[in-house]
Amino acid sequence: MKYKAGFIGAGNMGGALLRAVSKKTDNICVYDKNEQAARATGADFCEIKDLVQNSEYVFLGVKPNVIESVCGEIKPFLTDENVIVSMAAGIDTKSLKLWLGTENVIRIMPNTPASVGEGMILFTGSASDDFTDLMSECGKLDFIDEKLIDAAAALSGCGPAFVYMFMEALADGAVSCGLPRAKAELYAKQTVLGSSKLALLSDKHLGALKDAVCSPGGTTIEGVLTLEKGAFRSDVANAVIAAFNKTSKLK
Repeated sequence: MKYKAGFIGAGNMGGALLRAVSKKTDNICVYDKNEQAARATGADFCEIKDLVQNSEYVFLGVKPNVIESVCGEIKPFLTDENVIVSMAAGIDTKSLKLWLGTENVIRIMPNTPASVGEGMILFTGSASDDFTDLMSECGKLDFIDEKLIDAAAALSGCGPAFVYMFMEALADGAVSCGLPRAKAELYAKQTVLGSSKLALLSDKHLGALKDAVCSPGGTTIEGVLTLEKGAFRSDVANAVIAAFNKTSKLK
């Protein structure tokens, strides 16, 4: 094969993965209806037929409502050398194999932080060591039973949007207290980054890490109680549940 990876779709998610994979190999091609956007990725631009015929891994970065038609379009050009990698929410491997006429299918659920090497990449299917090596610059990879992948993706796939809202709200609160916007946003971003890293490296429960910041009668516990009064926990949990329920309707 001429290319290690070919990407059909260079949108937010497809583009994020392409940028991450390009740190592992520059042997990449891309197709998108928006040719300008495709070429802006820095990868070779290919028409779909050439991309499929010349790419070992074919990444489908298209929306769930069009993936069946895209599978039908590429099916005539597939060989046993191709491995199809789908990132379409709610579309199971059984359907993909039927539409594509091949068993060489991997389903992944990535998130946009993959573009900076800090993604959470869920995968299911027969993924080889070669595939996991190719994806290693994307962030953390984790195999998951397909029956759980939609629930997991409602957290990791949608979660970045919820986190950005939280960071923005933190900054807004500090601005209301008199802090300049630029400093407030910097502090919010670094606080979330540092908290995440500490949580990843610690063996403590998330609740215990929270408690460690809350001194008796202090300022933090006062803020925590305010969040509890506003149903912060249930609102966040319900956002994940709503995303999961929406995914179920995509099938």
